[in-house]
Amino acid sequence: MVPATYAALPGWEKDDLRAAWPAFTASCSVLIRQAAWKEVCTIARSVSASDEKAIRNFFQTFLEPNQVIAPDGASDGLVTGYYEPLLHGSRKKGGPYQTPLYKVPDDMVTIDLASVYPELKGMRLRGKVVGKKVVPYSTRADIESSSFAGKELLWVDDPVESFFLQVQGSGRVQLSETGETVRVAYADQNGHPYKSIGKYLVEKGELTVEQASAQGIKAWIAGHPTRMQELFNANPSYVFFKEERLPDPKVGPKGSLGVPLTPQRSIAIDATQLPQGAPVFLSTTQPNSDIPLQRLVMAQDTGGAIRGAIRVDYFFGFGADAAENAGRMKQRGNVWVLLPKKF
Repeated sequence: MVPATYAALPGWEKDDLRAAWPAFTASCSVLIRQAAWKEVCTIARSVSASDEKAIRNFFQTFLEPNQVIAPDGASDGLVTGYYEPLLHGSRKKGGPYQTPLYKVPDDMVTIDLASVYPELKGMRLRGKVVGKKVVPYSTRADIESSSFAGKELLWVDDPVESFFLQVQGSGRVQLSETGETVRVAYADQNGHPYKSIGKYLVEKGELTVEQASAQGIKAWIAGHPTRMQELFNANPSYVFFKEERLPDPKVGPKGSLGVPLTPQRSIAIDATQLPQGAPVFLSTTQPNSDIPLQRLVMAQDTGGAIRGAIRVDYFFGFGADAAENAGRMKQRGNVWVLLPKKF
C-alpha cells in the first residue's frame, strides 16, 4: 500500500460517484463494526446520495488512496469479469433436466485452524471423516461419477451452463413447473483448489490464450462434446449451492462480504491481500478494448480463482450483455484502496 493522491487516480474526476454510493453504503453496513471504519461510515449516513459534489468531498476528506504494489514490484495485474447467469431448471429430474445442482453434503466437514494457528486465519480445510482420519473431500471427477442421490437442490438442462454457474458462484434458475425464478447462491466448496479450464486448453494446445474466453471455451466444447467431462474434471473444485428467494430481480446476489453486489460497482478480490468491503479505485480497460474503464468500486466478494494483490474480478451484473462482457474481460489494471485517514 503506497500512499497516493486523488490527483494521481486516472479518471477520478470523470467518475460519477453517485453510481458508487449505494455500493459504498452497503459496504459500510458491515465495515461500521470495525473501529477503523466506524466514524467514517457514521458520517456517510449524513451525505445525500444524489449530491455528487458532497459524495466526492466526503471521499476526499475522510479517505486516502493507497496504490497497491505487488510483492514482485508490479503495479498492474489481471482484471477479469463475472456475472449472474440465468439457467432453466426443474425441481424434479426428467426430460431435458438431467444435470443436478447439489446442496452441501452432510458428510463434508469444515475445519478452521485459526484458533490453533493464527497465521492460517481465513483458511479452512474441507474433508470427510473416514475411520479416525479426516481425508480430502471428493474431487469434481469423484462427485460427478458417483451417486449423490438426495443431495440435489435443482435439476438444470445444460451441463455446460451448470459448470459455468459454479465458476460465477451464484445465479438464477427459472423453474419449468411454475415459471418462477429463484436464486441459487454459493453455499460451500469441496476444498480442492480452483483450476482454470481455459488454461488447461491452452496448455494442451487446443486454444490460444486469446481464444480462451468463456465464449471460446464453450465453442470448443460444442466441437468436442465427447471431451466435455475430461475438460470439466481438469478443475477439481466443486461448488455447492443453496436456494434463495428472488423478491427483487434488480438486487444482485450477495458476495462474500454478505451484502448484495452492485453491477459494475462491485469486485471480487483476494481477501488475504486486500481488505474486504473497502472502496477500490480501478483503472483498466473495457473487454477486448483500449477504451478506459476507470471507476470507484467496492471489494465485496472473493473467488477461488482470485489470488494475488492486484487480481480483480469485476461484477458485470445479470443478463446477456453482462455475460458477453464478463466472458471477454481479460485486461490489465491498476488498483488503489481507499482507507480512512488518520487525523
